[in-house]
Amino acid sequence: MTRRESRELAFVLLFEKSFSDATLAEILENAGEARELASDAFALSLAEGVLAHLAEIDEKISAASHKWSKDRLSRVTLAILRLAIYEIVWESDIPVSVSINEAVELAKSYGGDTDASFINGVLGGVARQHEA
Repeated sequence: MTRRESRELAFVLLFEKSFSDATLAEILENAGEARELASDAFALSLAEGVLAHLAEIDEKISAASHKWSKDRLSRVTLAILRLAIYEIVWESDIPVSVSINEAVELAKSYGGDTDASFINGVLGGVARQHEA
């Protein structure tokens, strides 16, 4: 599985987690049965990392998304932002530009018309704040 496919799987896990109290392993197992998804260590570590730092990540989203509360964001947008912010802040071996680009591509595939530009702007703000 490529890193891009792993990120997409991590996004799917986080998105589905927003609807369920099930563990990531249970979601992955159920998704695997329904869609023949294979388990991936990188995807699972990303999703687990997001959940471990959820409060901190959501604070960063609130700080960087001016005039938009976290509650107004779609679950797709929120899952993409959470994943990318986790990568930017806690995965130092992944270049920030890669994390932002991958998030924008996920938004183009799964989000609405304006989600990609919104996500790009929010992540740009988070990246600048992180670098400071």
